Amino acid sequence: MEKRATFGGGRNGVVSRVMWEELNPEILALILVRIPVEELLQTIPLVCKSWWSAVAGPYCWSEIDVEDWCRRWSCFDRVDSLVRKLVRRSRGMCKRLSAYRLGDSGFAFAANWYFYGVRCLKVLEIPMSDVSDRIMEKHAESLATVTVLDVSYCSKITNKGLEAVGKSCKFLIQLKRNMPPMELEETERARTRRALDETEAMAIANTMPGLNRLELAYGRFSDHGLNAILTNCNSLTRLNLVGCLYVDLNGDLEETCERITDFQAPWTCYDDHILAIATASDEDEDEDEDDDDD
Repeated sequence: MEKRATFGGGRNGVVSRVMWEELNPEILALILVRIPVEELLQTIPLVCKSWWSAVAGPYCWSEIDVEDWCRRWSCFDRVDSLVRKLVRRSRGMCKRLSAYRLGDSGFAFAANWYFYGVRCLKVLEIPMSDVSDRIMEKHAESLATVTVLDVSYCSKITNKGLEAVGKSCKFLIQLKRNMPPMELEETERARTRRALDETEAMAIANTMPGLNRLELAYGRFSDHGLNAILTNCNSLTRLNLVGCLYVDLNGDLEETCERITDFQAPWTCYDDHILAIATASDEDEDEDEDDDDD
């Protein structure tokens, strides 16, 4: 049976019909990318040869957003395997990668793919990933084209990883570095790690002057680190400081922050943020229980 799609209508009400198989792969990809990634990988290729070719080719993967899929699986190895597979299919043309719980191997693979000598990656969103400082420093130069970066809740990344990124990503304009609320970290070791620490704020201030959007919810820096950021990053239009308990906004800091178009103070209501982190924490506990059962 022929698979046909109906597009628009003529002036006299005559509808033109075009076989799906005759669609340009790039046009077909614009339609297929709206389908959830699991269905796109498992079901769509079985429909017909042209659909298989479109999914197997690079046009469906210029933007790779598998964060929802990653949240359901919550397994570093599976996430790394999927990301490698899709980045390979993009043939280096991937402009956006959004994944959750990405590991070192998946990150390194994605960072080092390029298209005919040109690196295309612009947006890298990897919240709650297992990427380490060592890997971030090693491959930071490969991220030179990145303009948007989300490394929220990545506990293995510290000021060293952020500094390496800042030095290499000269076009970086958006950074998300939100961290878990202190009250959700139950162990004494975790509370010790959450002591006052200006190093991340200073790394951002010293290496990322072009930022216009910055999210640092539950950061451990004080007015000193914030002042350095405001002094060096003077193009900010968004600044999120929700839950930054060491920030008091003394002196001229509060007035300076209030001039930012979208500013969220440390004491801004953050119920939704806590709920989101608590949900993620529950998922971690469930995974640990499953591992124990195994």
